[in-house]
Amino acid sequence: MMLHIPTLLMVSVFVFCLMGLLTVHAWTRVREPALGYLGVMLLLASLGTLLIVVRGMGMDFVALILGNVVLLLSAAMNWTAMRVFVQRKPSLPGILAGPGLWLVMCLAPAFYGSMSARVTLYSLLAASYGVLSALELWRNRHTLEVAYLPALVLTLLHTGFYGVRTVIDPGLPIESEHTVGGEGVPFFSFMLFESMLYAIGIAYVTLAMVKERAELRFKAAAFSDVLTGIGNRRAFMLYGIQLLAVRARADKPVALLLCDLDRFKRLNDNFGHPMGDQALIAFSQVAREALGKHDLLARIGGEEFACLLADTDETRAIEVAERIRLAFYSLDLLAPGFLSVSIGIVTTTAANDDLSRLLSHADQALYCAKDQGRNRVQVAALPALRL
Repeated sequence: MMLHIPTLLMVSVFVFCLMGLLTVHAWTRVREPALGYLGVMLLLASLGTLLIVVRGMGMDFVALILGNVVLLLSAAMNWTAMRVFVQRKPSLPGILAGPGLWLVMCLAPAFYGSMSARVTLYSLLAASYGVLSALELWRNRHTLEVAYLPALVLTLLHTGFYGVRTVIDPGLPIESEHTVGGEGVPFFSFMLFESMLYAIGIAYVTLAMVKERAELRFKAAAFSDVLTGIGNRRAFMLYGIQLLAVRARADKPVALLLCDLDRFKRLNDNFGHPMGDQALIAFSQVAREALGKHDLLARIGGEEFACLLADTDETRAIEVAERIRLAFYSLDLLAPGFLSVSIGIVTTTAANDDLSRLLSHADQALYCAKDQGRNRVQVAALPALRL
């Protein structure tokens, strides 16, 4: 079926413009830079396509030079949108390289007069920006934490189209592309159709990635302590239950350290809450350095912290607790020996593998440490049997 090219050109202008305006509107709502660049990309595509419309109407210079410059800037904005989405800064030299090369080549009469040369160069430049866009997603796939594959596949298909075009499309005379019926130009028709599909698809999947990442950030904020950056009580209870269940199935012991900063109220009263905040941050850093990568650390109260140590028996739990206590006691935040922490320890047993029960027993051991003078480690008075 032959497609009417003038109609496709006008439909493309409106599709690109509408998708660009909607994407820019989305950017104004969430202020995600990737959406802003993507909106600019679509609006430039609309403008570039509109300039192509005047081709063969006595304004070939505008269509062949300015129109293609705008379209190449659009392709560069697509790359920039993916670049900023993966948390990299825009590259102005990279953005201008493609359009600049096109302008320079158009100064050569031989190039300007050869449609096949123009089609080949434009397709190569557009494909190059597509490759760069795909590389941004692929190189950062391990840190994106969102469903990037739809965007990657769309970009590769779009890039592959321009790669194929460089080989099989020799270019067509202006009058052929603007015949009244527009017949006889199937590849040009397909190019317009494919561009519209890509514009709609990339706008949708990018918005989906932005939405997914925003949800992950909100979730992370809900499970983290604002001051110290470690987990909060909600995170500790959720992930702690999961850790206990996994280690129970593997028949591995788990130890719980319940830590409470000594005389914290006095610290706040004498030196102010900013100093108290610094003490909390300092303790979280000390505890984090003492724990392993599979251990869980959270601030579960004002000056109370909990550490869940995977594959840890009572002996090793005491060693870790003492390391935390001594490191915190040695800090010179005010003066060495001014800050201290009391720690209660409990390990899992056949009848003591519930997180709430562990917290209760560790709390008893913690208060026993407080009663015996603070700045000490106390083990709960329970049999420390392995599961």
